[in-house]
Amino acid sequence: MWIGLAAAPCVAATAVWAALGPSSQFWPRWVYFAVATVAVAWFALAKARRAPRDRRLLAVAGAFCGWLAAVDLAVWLLSGGGYFWPAWTMLGLSALFGTAGWVHRREQSLAGRVAALTRSRRGALERQAAELKRVERDLHDGAQARLVALSLSLGIAGSLVRTDPDAAAKLVEEARATAVEALAELRAVMHTIHPAVLADRGLRDAVRALALNLPIPVTVTGEAPGGLPPAAQTAAYFAIAECLTNVVKHSTATRATVTFAPSRTALRVTVEDDGRGGADLSAGTGLRGIAERLDAVDGTLRVHSPRGGPTTATITVPTETPANAT
Repeated sequence: MWIGLAAAPCVAATAVWAALGPSSQFWPRWVYFAVATVAVAWFALAKARRAPRDRRLLAVAGAFCGWLAAVDLAVWLLSGGGYFWPAWTMLGLSALFGTAGWVHRREQSLAGRVAALTRSRRGALERQAAELKRVERDLHDGAQARLVALSLSLGIAGSLVRTDPDAAAKLVEEARATAVEALAELRAVMHTIHPAVLADRGLRDAVRALALNLPIPVTVTGEAPGGLPPAAQTAAYFAIAECLTNVVKHSTATRATVTFAPSRTALRVTVEDDGRGGADLSAGTGLRGIAERLDAVDGTLRVHSPRGGPTTATITVPTETPANAT
């Protein structure tokens, strides 16, 4: 039906031109031009509207710019050519479409950033809730139970001081041992929150202290930057610790290397081992947990681990917060 409606004025104009006697100028071409202009605009708009929602506005802008450029070019051809004035229109439309493309890419970038921040915020809140539950459980099952036992022992010892000094002394000694164990468990819990050596001596020395307690030799090279934000420093430390734990547990490696490579805007840490390889970021929870922890501070984790090794885990952490970034 649409084809018939479009063809009708063209056929009528051609018939009138032929009835009046063909002249040197085929004026029905302007009727063809008008019909073609409307038809192309309709088809271009319909196709642009079928584009994905996030690219629909850009597709409409591209269809409009292309249609207007084609109209100017057709008018120039139908009017006999000469000075190629459509060039100025095409130049302006190119600038317009380029600006629209830049705005679209910027919007996509910002939308991706918002999605990433939403995802990392949700992950950070979930990890925080899980961490608080773990700390509560560790304190309840460990230090709290020992402190309750300590209180009971001291109470009994106090009642036996006059009647049975030897038994009271024995209970006091047991209470002292219980207090030492409770303090050790409190230190262990605090270490999982924020290691004291990390606050006292910095990231590099904290990693070196960690490496000394591993059953395989670990070489630590390079220097960590000063002034790393505390959250980023903690995230980097625990990411390195988890990578080294995976090396010991799963890789059958005989040695590992931790290399610090700071730059002006980011700290890059490479953890490499000579194990059997095959580590997969999408499998298991250990590596995914590292990636989620780093995501909360805009950090990233990349793993290259072919079968047969070696495995290289690259941790990248910004050295400045997004609010202060230039």
